[in-house]
Amino acid sequence: MPTRSDEAAQASIGAAARELRLPTIRAEATRLAEIADRERQSYLVFLAEVLAAEVDDRTERRRARRILEAKFPRIKRLSEFNLDAVPTIQPAQIAALASGSYLDAGEPVVLLGDSGTGKSHLLIGLGRVYPMIGVSGDLVSRFQRPASGH
Repeated sequence: MPTRSDEAAQASIGAAARELRLPTIRAEATRLAEIADRERQSYLVFLAEVLAAEVDDRTERRRARRILEAKFPRIKRLSEFNLDAVPTIQPAQIAALASGSYLDAGEPVVLLGDSGTGKSHLLIGLGRVYPMIGVSGDLVSRFQRPASGH
């Protein structure tokens, strides 16, 4: 049962977390403190868990925001891409594109093919993967815009 000092601490944590813009800490501090108490975690382990929760939540919100910023016309996922329909594309090629390594190397990627062969599906699917590896929404959205003058 929470004591008066626990309630004061919760209120103080809530106010500080709001001021510092730490929404996950504000929402999860009490639950994580109960777990820490039950598991007899040290203060450092508890602090590490609280901070990890905030970082994880921020990473997920950043990923979701980048996908929204990209303004994809429809939802497509790489996992839904039908490799059997386009036998010239190997799973290893898709994995290499999904890793984003060509971005670091400054290498271009050109997708050519007839209508209905999955070019847009691949681009949207890659665009949904890139925020998970830290690619900004601005770069991702360029996949959907034709080059100027075309």
